Amino acid sequence: MTVNNGNLEYLLFAQHGWADTGNNIGKLLKSAVDSQTKVIVPSLGLFKTFIRLEPLVKRLETIAAEEISQHPNLPIKIVGHSMGGLMWLEILARNPQWWHQVHSFILLGSPVGGSNIARIVDPLSWGIGTAADLGKNRRNIAEKIAQQVPTLSVASDTGMGTDGLVTVENTKFDYSNWILIFGIPHSAMRYDPEMIPIMHDFWANPQLGLSPTASLKNQLIRRLRQTPGMTDTDYRNFERSPIIARLPEDLTLHQKNYPWGINQIYLAQQQECLYAGYVGLAHAWDLRQTIKQIQKEKL
Repeated sequence: MTVNNGNLEYLLFAQHGWADTGNNIGKLLKSAVDSQTKVIVPSLGLFKTFIRLEPLVKRLETIAAEEISQHPNLPIKIVGHSMGGLMWLEILARNPQWWHQVHSFILLGSPVGGSNIARIVDPLSWGIGTAADLGKNRRNIAEKIAQQVPTLSVASDTGMGTDGLVTVENTKFDYSNWILIFGIPHSAMRYDPEMIPIMHDFWANPQLGLSPTASLKNQLIRRLRQTPGMTDTDYRNFERSPIIARLPEDLTLHQKNYPWGINQIYLAQQQECLYAGYVGLAHAWDLRQTIKQIQKEKL
């Protein structure tokens, strides 16, 4: 834990993610602020990040509560990389009394919609290490927080809609500000200096994100995401997926099924992929029903 002394104006919590310690994100954040910001960089233990999320959340919550109680009038900045952002979603959901004090909340490559890789490791949520925790869809709590707390979600695309570990779709949720950058791998988002101007811009003018518009494409994306078992994925198979439905506004549904039970679904507009997801064999029927409803209603 690092403290910058002086006349403090902010508390800044910098939280590492899975298979990591606080070293890299701590160095990045300390280089991004001056001595008027107290930087707290909890290192929760690299090996412990492989076990379960809840003990990490409780430890981080205790650290945060102690710091906030010591500085009850200081605005709070929060930056979480990957799983670090998910931990802070859990903490803020449990402590809404802190929301008015949070100046800004920035998530760097956090799989808010549920990590597709984690769901591959633990598809039935049996509790294989932190896989079930990382695969959980936290959009509901993220959207509640983002309606009250200025929130920025940053995604990176190194090709085909993924940063190599977290898909672009995983990072999206309503009411949040959202930025897509290119060419920075997932692990580098916790130390790459290109992240600093993004944070500075948001800190200079932290605003609530816009309410989701009632556009047809947004309605369709929400409908697909609500399908039981739906997991956000990347865009790599989009161009090889045949069109199964043509919809108004030049929107199209594409689907690609695999013999082992994976059913991929894509929403596109003029051949630009707007959403990508998949379900496993257990939820193939649910996806078929969603598709039938969309075709029937001509959404």
